[in-house]
Amino acid sequence: MATHNTTISSKNKILTLDELHLSTAIREKLDQLIEEFTYIEALKKLDIPVDNKILLHGKTGCGKTATAHAIGRALKKEVITLNLGGFVSSRLGETGKNIAEIFKKASFSNAILFIDEFDFIGKIRDYDTKDSGEMQRLVNILIQQIDNLPDTSLLICATNHVEIIDTALLRRFQIKLYYELPTNQQLDTYYDRLLANYPENLNTIERTYHISYAEAKDITYQQIKANVIRLEKEKKQ
Repeated sequence: MATHNTTISSKNKILTLDELHLSTAIREKLDQLIEEFTYIEALKKLDIPVDNKILLHGKTGCGKTATAHAIGRALKKEVITLNLGGFVSSRLGETGKNIAEIFKKASFSNAILFIDEFDFIGKIRDYDTKDSGEMQRLVNILIQQIDNLPDTSLLICATNHVEIIDTALLRRFQIKLYYELPTNQQLDTYYDRLLANYPENLNTIERTYHISYAEAKDITYQQIKANVIRLEKEKKQ
């Protein structure tokens, strides 16, 4: 099954929420979420449910996946990652069973279940009549699993195409956070942070705007590498 686990001890660096470039509105919602889980026992004594179903949607490369892992780090919870696009089996009946098993694992360990490419389940219109029925059954299984998720577990789903997701699924999420492209000022701050790690003779780059943080990072590293190679070539001449 196309899943993997991420913990704080992962070899890949997991950023903190402070290290992410989040809007004020998103950060406030996430801080509230973390506080609810931190004091979940006090809330349970009063029979007050926590918000444990979160949908991250919007532009690609703007930090949705990094946010899910940062939440895991903040709460010291295991993150079980499921890429839905690569998970749905050609034999859809088996997919429903596998999804149920993953939810069971997340519930048993009080983990965070992070489902990426969540819109894949909503692309029913792309299937023929037979497969459309199977996909609808899969949607119903997913709804059932979401409804049965205990408060101690956290479901985070990410999508770039929220508009195609089944509305019955969307209603299950108490929190929906929209990730948009950063402003020019936000990108300048990000560029400055990246370039501060390199000497002045390497950090002269042409800045591009109206792009995501991920794209800005790639552009920055590509130009820095080009500068390094150019200087090395000059040394040989």
